[in-house]
Amino acid sequence: MSQTLSASLLLAVPLAPLAGSALAGIWGTAFGGNKIGRTGSASLTILGVLLSFLLSALVFKSVVFDGATFNETIYTWMVVGGLKMEVGFLIDSLTAMMMCVVTFVSLMVHIYTMGYMAEDDGYDRFFSYISLFTFSMLMLVMANNLLQLFFGWEAVGLVSYLLIGFYFKRESAIFANMKAFLVNRVGDFGFILGIGLIAAYTGTLNYSEIFAKLPEIQSTLLPGTGWLLVTVIAICLFIGAMGKSAQFPLHAWLPDSMEGPTPISALIHAATMVTAGIFMVSRMSPLYELSDAALNFILVIGSITALFMGILGIIQNDIKRVIAYSTLSQLGYMTIALGVSAYSVSVFHLMTHAFFKALLFLGAGSVIMGMHHNQDIRWMGGVRKYMPITWITFLLGNLALIGTPFFSGFYSKDAIIEAVHASNLPAAGFANFAVLAGVFITAFYSFRLYFIVFHGKERYDQNPDAHHDHHDNHHGHGHDAKPHESPAVVTIPLILLAIPSVVIGAMALMPMLFGDFFKGVIHVDGTKHGAMAELAEKIHGWVPMALHGFSAAPFWLALAGVVTAFVFYMVKPDIPAAIMAVSKKIGLYQILEGKYGVDWVYENIFARGARAFGTVFWKVGDQAIIDGAVVNGSWKLMAKFGQWVRGLQTGYLYHYALVMILGVFALMTYFVWLNK
Repeated sequence: MSQTLSASLLLAVPLAPLAGSALAGIWGTAFGGNKIGRTGSASLTILGVLLSFLLSALVFKSVVFDGATFNETIYTWMVVGGLKMEVGFLIDSLTAMMMCVVTFVSLMVHIYTMGYMAEDDGYDRFFSYISLFTFSMLMLVMANNLLQLFFGWEAVGLVSYLLIGFYFKRESAIFANMKAFLVNRVGDFGFILGIGLIAAYTGTLNYSEIFAKLPEIQSTLLPGTGWLLVTVIAICLFIGAMGKSAQFPLHAWLPDSMEGPTPISALIHAATMVTAGIFMVSRMSPLYELSDAALNFILVIGSITALFMGILGIIQNDIKRVIAYSTLSQLGYMTIALGVSAYSVSVFHLMTHAFFKALLFLGAGSVIMGMHHNQDIRWMGGVRKYMPITWITFLLGNLALIGTPFFSGFYSKDAIIEAVHASNLPAAGFANFAVLAGVFITAFYSFRLYFIVFHGKERYDQNPDAHHDHHDNHHGHGHDAKPHESPAVVTIPLILLAIPSVVIGAMALMPMLFGDFFKGVIHVDGTKHGAMAELAEKIHGWVPMALHGFSAAPFWLALAGVVTAFVFYMVKPDIPAAIMAVSKKIGLYQILEGKYGVDWVYENIFARGARAFGTVFWKVGDQAIIDGAVVNGSWKLMAKFGQWVRGLQTGYLYHYALVMILGVFALMTYFVWLNK
């Protein structure tokens, strides 16, 4: 029996972290006189997020087990020509799941931050920022209309800008946060165009009302074109998702965002902000089911991202950047699932990925702490014996990432591969190759990182740049000190994230993909897109699926990647050196190091081109036309005219008499001409 949730309870979910953020940001910093101190800032923000998580868990129980629902307006901001601007909540199984993921990962990051940022001068400010981010993401996922969704969308972008540039005195951090901000603005331009088209043709921003009016516009063409309106809207909205969820070619900001402190990498760039685009497309599934063209576009973009961003992870030496490119690749997998109408599979992978990728980022941060804030994996090695908890939790996260049977990542990743194989869309062939090749690539770069960092020869005392580290360097240990395990405040979140990284996939597989979990929430046109129906015929439980996985191609591809990494970096380290030498000779390494030239295009064509156009408009438009011709030209013309008029005012009577006679003569001539 369904019941209605309390609006007050739902309001408390996002407002609790907002209150913590405000208290820490005002009275925990110099702005408010540091009245509550570091302990107060951490305690208040953690309590706010803890309350939000507990309430989210309560909401999840009510929605999933008791059938509770909520879809109401909380506050009407304004009404413009019948278009309502509202704040409202839509609470269903998709929202409840996202609320739990966001608040749990955020809580783990808050606790972890107490250890990681313990000696940082911006300790209180950082807690305020991450708590504000949690509020923004909750407002996004709880929205029942596009206006509130857009508010949350832009708010997470703003806080991400603040967090990436947290070390604002560092030039690289300033460049990175500006890059993230500008690239996301490109995507958001498409996003707001899509929202505008929806408002123009449906007269509403409310999800339920939009979906109800879709049949009326599904055959409508965009005026002046032969394009279906729903296709244009769907692609415009997805361009927004390309920016926020870092899809090619709007992905370039995410690797550079590693300039921020490590905890934000786990919170923003693994579990929450970058999944906003995946969530949005899943929420708008009734719209996307009306356009195969949009789905093909999504499928191609996701395939390119999954394959080619994973390849870049192979050559990275910064521990955080390896994981960042892994995030890009896995976001590509989620996008591929959206493209084949397997929205529930995409959201399933979003959930499992949130846990094991947050675990990997926080594990990397623990390694960085243990290595005295060295991030270059070439100067690590043998860390396993010094950091046993970090080692085992990182290994569990890696096993989940590569899709090891019985681990959470296996169930979601293999479901995506099966869904792509079952799709009949034209782009499914390329996508099928991308997801299979991506399995080998993911296993290779993940275990390359694992073997270099945790096994092999110890190299921590050989780092020539130990005293010049430009990342997260606020502890200042000597370069020859031995690695050490992180404190409990860091390792406990690792353990708590490792648990769902192992078990959540098996627990959620059948309910989320083939049960009633997303019934009435995600819509798939089974007559046109049969991937989910075919999956239902193949998957009959978490144990049979895992056992079958040991004989399937993805398992053997992943195993091949692990074995190859072991041979290359543990047995024959001269092999990758020889491959690099050859790739440099043929220019392949330079292409990969240049990130396929995407950054070069942005910086040298778009950025310099914009500056060139700006210079032209400034020189020609502003200086020559506006200042020169209009402003200065007008007064110069009047000055010339005045000089000429003054020349006529001679003061001689005979000059004036002559002018009068000439005037009379001109008038007489004119009237005679008129009378002819």
